[in-house]
Amino acid sequence: MSPLPPLDDDDVPRFWRELGLPGLVDVHVHFLPPRVQAKVWSYFEAAQTHYGAAWPVHYPLPEDERLAVLGRLGVRAFPTLPYPHKAGMAAWLNDWSHEFAATHPQVLSSATFFPEPEAPHYVAEALDRGVRVFKVHVQVGSFDPRDPLLDAVWARLEETGTPVVIHCGSGPLRGEHTGPAPMTGLLERHPGLRLVIAHLGMPEYRDFLDLAERYERVHLDTTMFATDFTERLMPFDPADRPRLAALRDKVLLGSDFPSIPYPYAEQLAALCRLDLGDDWLRAVLHDNGARLFALEG
Repeated sequence: MSPLPPLDDDDVPRFWRELGLPGLVDVHVHFLPPRVQAKVWSYFEAAQTHYGAAWPVHYPLPEDERLAVLGRLGVRAFPTLPYPHKAGMAAWLNDWSHEFAATHPQVLSSATFFPEPEAPHYVAEALDRGVRVFKVHVQVGSFDPRDPLLDAVWARLEETGTPVVIHCGSGPLRGEHTGPAPMTGLLERHPGLRLVIAHLGMPEYRDFLDLAERYERVHLDTTMFATDFTERLMPFDPADRPRLAALRDKVLLGSDFPSIPYPYAEQLAALCRLDLGDDWLRAVLHDNGARLFALEG
């Protein structure tokens, strides 16, 4: 029998236990240096201006309290996913993220990059330090992922098979380089990249489903997908649910914790409402992420 969807965060451990899981693996969590995190939250405070909709951050908590929330929820592994908005930021974000992961065993060591001459060097350094996942934000960084300054970076990541969580869809704001066309071009050059398309590529869901079907190593994460908040702004066509079901082994739980405008439980309840079955939920909420990052247990 399928478990009842969680009504609030207190229900989340009961929910994953009834699915027979040891916890959750969330591939889209952010922990950033305090000054950077404060600026991100300040941006969301003005979301009505930026997005035309309020975005009340649900977990604007000190770092230790955010870690405790994830622990109570049963998120057994998660990244920090730093991302720069300009040149000269990526290397020190990587240093901060490396130190953070070194002191928290549940954290997947994360790094990022930007189109700049130094990128191949600090990406190689991050790989040498054992980074598990990279984050790229095409909209915030306002750059074309096919920029020649990144050719060597993408080639190295294709060679190593290191996952890259990439925000490349045009939601919540369209950018000059967002949408499926730049990503299609990138994958034509580097078809072996292990990409995780953030937010299922919203609102261009269908185009990014195409890429996940076409390329063996392209995955999709569920960040904010199918929640009431997102459905009001960027609805998913129910006719595409069978495609999502067929991609069961390539869909990964993502939440965008802590800067989500609702409780964590709402993301899980939204995935339940898709009615794709318990096996699909088990794969998405834990097993696919555990396999991607070779987690034990």
